[in-house]
Amino acid sequence: MGGPAAVSGGDAQGYAHLIDRSKPWWKNTRMIKLNLCIALLLITSTTNGYDGSMMNGLQSLPQWNDAFNHPNGGKLGLLSAIQNIGSVAAYPFSPYVSDGLGRRAAVLLGAVIMCIATVLQTASHSVGMFIGARFLIGFGLTFAAAAAPVLITEIAYPTQRGPATSLYNTLWFLGSIIAAWTTFGTFHVPTSWSWRIPSAIQALPSVFQVCLIWFIPESPRWLCSKGREEQALRVLAYYHADGNKNDPLVEYEFEEIRAAIKFDREVASNVGWMSFVKTPGNRRRLRIMIAIAFFSQWSGNNLIAYYMNKIFDSIGITDPTTQLLINGCLNIYNFIIAIVAGLLCDKIGRRPLFIVSTIGMFVFWVLQTACFALYSVKGDLAAAHTFIAMIFLFYGFYDIAYTPLIVAYTVEILPFPLRAKGFTIFNFALSLSLIFNQYVNPIALKVLGWKYYIVYVCWLAFEACFIIRYLIETKGRTLEETAALFDGEDNADHLAEHAAVNAGIIDSHSDREKASSEAIIEEVKI
Repeated sequence: MGGPAAVSGGDAQGYAHLIDRSKPWWKNTRMIKLNLCIALLLITSTTNGYDGSMMNGLQSLPQWNDAFNHPNGGKLGLLSAIQNIGSVAAYPFSPYVSDGLGRRAAVLLGAVIMCIATVLQTASHSVGMFIGARFLIGFGLTFAAAAAPVLITEIAYPTQRGPATSLYNTLWFLGSIIAAWTTFGTFHVPTSWSWRIPSAIQALPSVFQVCLIWFIPESPRWLCSKGREEQALRVLAYYHADGNKNDPLVEYEFEEIRAAIKFDREVASNVGWMSFVKTPGNRRRLRIMIAIAFFSQWSGNNLIAYYMNKIFDSIGITDPTTQLLINGCLNIYNFIIAIVAGLLCDKIGRRPLFIVSTIGMFVFWVLQTACFALYSVKGDLAAAHTFIAMIFLFYGFYDIAYTPLIVAYTVEILPFPLRAKGFTIFNFALSLSLIFNQYVNPIALKVLGWKYYIVYVCWLAFEACFIIRYLIETKGRTLEETAALFDGEDNADHLAEHAAVNAGIIDSHSDREKASSEAIIEEVKI
């Protein structure tokens, strides 16, 4: 595939001098309130993380295996994959709810559906009922997960947008940690409550959201798109400038949002699904979105995450308590590294983190493959123990980029009219890769054993080449400027200049900044 050079330096932040640095955010009451609202949205990801780790843990519980007749092969694959099948079923509807009714309404709808589904899952008395409940969990999760990170990105304070959005996917591990240690704690419960308790706890994030969603502000970008500009300005002013509508930063943000929405409507007709293939900029976005969605699931990580106990059995670690303990420690380790990497994304940059992450995964997956082969062929116990260490090192590099940045990067490169639809495409690609993995991995691992790892060695080499060639740096720009970057760096600069002129921050009569929005649009058309 052709395309531009993958590196884009960009100018310094056009809004940097507008940031109030007189006091830290934790001393600003309204910033604290905004970040608490963001925290409530962030926990959407914990439901997804909880599910994956819970299913991994349940496979080690004799009580769960007895209740569902010791599922294996295709049946085990279906039990794991059905949640993602439910997610796929909701994709045709989720962007229209998010764009039509608002980001908050989509989160609320998803949370309500998940609460109902979790009750059914906990009360399950047959495989069919358990599968149906997990399908419904996936269906509801799509509405919430499609809107929550978008709303985080659209309401976050400009200097906190990157780290805040990166924490969204990172909190997948918080859910995973809770599930891993919950199943470890209920292991010795002699009744079916050993698996029903973990099932019930899965509803907690959704319960919090149903109760507290009313305190979260609606996206000012969504409000502007619906003609409710005064309300959008009030939201920006309240949370970003202590209520001052005349604050230079608020005026700059507001004018840039208006200009970006006007540009997309008048120039690009950037509103439908086909627009993703109509322009070079959108094709670049589509290529990167789909690639990182598949890379995040096809790097070997899900072979470990969903079937860890099968892998441990293959290398001689068969004690269920040991398996659950390693799983719990691994999730805490992942969580810590992903948080640190996410908080550094604006300092280091997205591109360097992705490159280091992908190359590191390749190196340590090769070493995992060698250890697995030595144990399988020669019964080398030292190789088996080294294999565990390689898992931790592999995940350490995975967590540098593919945990914190895939959602943040996808959302920020999309222009507003395509943000909900584009994020749906990303999630659809991610779910397809998950469903394929969950069906194929247990079968391939059983048939090929350690040789199946060679497939991922080849794939990781391809991933590294793709990331180095195509991933564009986006740090140091506002949300609107980042999205415009894919249509050409000049477009992003023009957008920033136009916002600054309209906000009265720079001289509108200077040679560089005097172009009006109409002139910018005509230039882009040419």
